[in-house]
Amino acid sequence: MAAVGTASAGAPAWRGGFGRLWTAAVISRFGDALRTSALPLLAVSLTDEPLVIASVTACGYVPWLLFGLFGGALADRVDQRRAMWLVDTVRGLLVAGFALAVGLGHASIPLLIALAFSLTALQTLFDNASTALLPSLVEREVLGSANARLMTGQQLAGGLLAGPFVPLLLVAGAFMPFAADAGTYLVAAALVASLRIRPPQREPRPAGSTLRTEIRAGLRALWRDRVLRAVCVATLLCNIGMGALIATLALHVTRWLHAGSTGYVAAMTAYAAGSLAGGFLAQRIARRAGRVRALLLGGAVQTGSLLLIGSVRHLPALVAGMLLLGAMNMVWNVNQVTLLQQRSPESMVGRIASAFRTSSTSGAPFGALLGGAAARLYGLNAPALLAAVLFASAVTALIPARKPDVPVVAREDSVSSARPAH
Repeated sequence: MAAVGTASAGAPAWRGGFGRLWTAAVISRFGDALRTSALPLLAVSLTDEPLVIASVTACGYVPWLLFGLFGGALADRVDQRRAMWLVDTVRGLLVAGFALAVGLGHASIPLLIALAFSLTALQTLFDNASTALLPSLVEREVLGSANARLMTGQQLAGGLLAGPFVPLLLVAGAFMPFAADAGTYLVAAALVASLRIRPPQREPRPAGSTLRTEIRAGLRALWRDRVLRAVCVATLLCNIGMGALIATLALHVTRWLHAGSTGYVAAMTAYAAGSLAGGFLAQRIARRAGRVRALLLGGAVQTGSLLLIGSVRHLPALVAGMLLLGAMNMVWNVNQVTLLQQRSPESMVGRIASAFRTSSTSGAPFGALLGGAAARLYGLNAPALLAAVLFASAVTALIPARKPDVPVVAREDSVSSARPAH
């Protein structure tokens, strides 16, 4: 299928569908950054118990275990554009209701948990539909560049631009970051709804085909691809580590470093700045070393960054560690998503993506709770050190996949690749 807009062999065209999708993603990410920065601070203001705070993060991942595979199968069946704007509309209304509750003084840990669970439940459909939609907008040869531009734009808006707004909005009221996030969801929904693209060409489903059988086909395709299987295991280990770090980062900064909310915002801004740099590096590293080796490099540098964060009790060390962590996380994400899109048959992108995400994300809630327990038992810097061990294990898990580096599934082979013999 011809893509809507391709500028050259190296970059996607900004005009048309990709530019509009990029704008929607950047605006939505700006609002999300306001919410995700404010939510841990709101949780800390409600309780000092690390395990309770970690439970908020953990419940934000649980829906991937419950609905992730279903969301991927559904994304391969429905109009992906329509699914995305409908989900964003519902999420905007949910966050608007939460902002109203916070403004009226009804904030509570159960309410935070309910919001985190609901938003992620809807995200299981949105993310899989978004991953499957992008190959309909650009050629597969420029997917890496398209992913890098999408993720870099999101980090620019969500970190460098949104971060400084959080303290200002919090001065106006604890509800303000959430009200702004609700507005960005609705704007993004309108932009996605305005996309005019042709749906992907899909083979007719066999008679009697069910969501269950289609989910199984996606799981089989993921398992039989040696590279994607190794990357999935490595990403699982990284997600356990990141779950432990993220769930306790507010406590790490405000209690262990005594840097307050300003230090927390500085850490998140540094992470976003690093991610921005990583967006420019991701394709360059992949072209020189290959995508799997780019993941190996990213994992190794992130391991060192986490050791720095967990062992040096100074804010500049935290900022430097978060900067490197963000840069290499972006290198990892761009190459991981591009690998998945390039190696998946068009008719199965949603299912393989959901199988990958559900499998790899399953460790995040466990990591969040593990991080809370480690902080309580061994000190508030323990989650960062635990994350370093897990990232080192992820690098080890990737080593068997480094040779040969990533032959891509061709379009004409998509039907045969969907069969059990991979």
